[in-house]
Amino acid sequence: MRFAAAVIALCAVLAQSPVRAEALSDPLTWLGRIASAGQKLNYVGTFTYQSRGTFETSRIAHRMDASGEYERLEVLDGSPREVIRSGNEVRCVLPEQKTVIIDQPGGRRAFPARLPASFSNLAESYRIRKGEVGRVAGYEAQSIILEPRDDLRYGQVLWADAQSGLLLKSRMVDERGDVIEQFAFSDVRIGGDVGGELLKSRFDQSGDWRVVNARGSEISRSEGGWVLRSPLPGYSLMSIMRRPLGRERGEAIHMVYSDGLAAISVFIEPLQSQGASAAPGALASGAISIYKRTVDRYLITALGEVPARAVQRLADGIEHSGQ
Repeated sequence: MRFAAAVIALCAVLAQSPVRAEALSDPLTWLGRIASAGQKLNYVGTFTYQSRGTFETSRIAHRMDASGEYERLEVLDGSPREVIRSGNEVRCVLPEQKTVIIDQPGGRRAFPARLPASFSNLAESYRIRKGEVGRVAGYEAQSIILEPRDDLRYGQVLWADAQSGLLLKSRMVDERGDVIEQFAFSDVRIGGDVGGELLKSRFDQSGDWRVVNARGSEISRSEGGWVLRSPLPGYSLMSIMRRPLGRERGEAIHMVYSDGLAAISVFIEPLQSQGASAAPGALASGAISIYKRTVDRYLITALGEVPARAVQRLADGIEHSGQ
């Protein structure tokens, strides 16, 4: 009887193994693990960011518990900066300017939580496949490759911890395979307790610090007053907000379009009487493409980590909804 029971148990294990192996061989399953791990796991680590001559090191601490999500990211190079997340509030701390900017979490998150919770339509814009297994920051990492199906987005290579699914390294590449930007952990601890002291600002913000409230208010498409007349393949409108521009400058309309991975922000703001036009045309800042145009008395600015042609096509397609 013992032998028979052992055989039955072994058969059960062997019957389940191919299912698990098949699940882990599916690249979409891996993307789901990566998206979940970045938001739900506790981790503390140091990572580097590289983009076209720019090199930056940051330290991050992330905790998820019953009360919500908490995170502190500190840039260790150049001017000191912190981004502190506590539930539905994000604070950007700029100690040299003695300024704190308060906002709500946006759709695009910081590394390693780069993937959105929903990415069901990614296969329409990308060919997704598994790559090789390597090592990143001492962990075994599975690579997932996303190749764009057109010239309106960049390719991505993601390396995820084989055990937890946490994103350990991400690389954005152009059509030639050249690296546009890269994030990579140099060391990271996954799991365990993340104490509150790791999540608090290390800068004393008492005294004459300035607090800027940059929170926007969600509005409907009809309230926005602007539409995209010529759809951009693969990109859908994700949100529309009104955002304050500051004293006596009114508000801007902020529209976000995304394909589930790449995102383009469009800001529409009234031109000031003293500044006739704001140098329309194409610009670039590191991995970010920027394009500006004027319509009547409004400045339209489109920007995102996408090819320049994508932001230009999107900005050129924005019009008054009444036209």
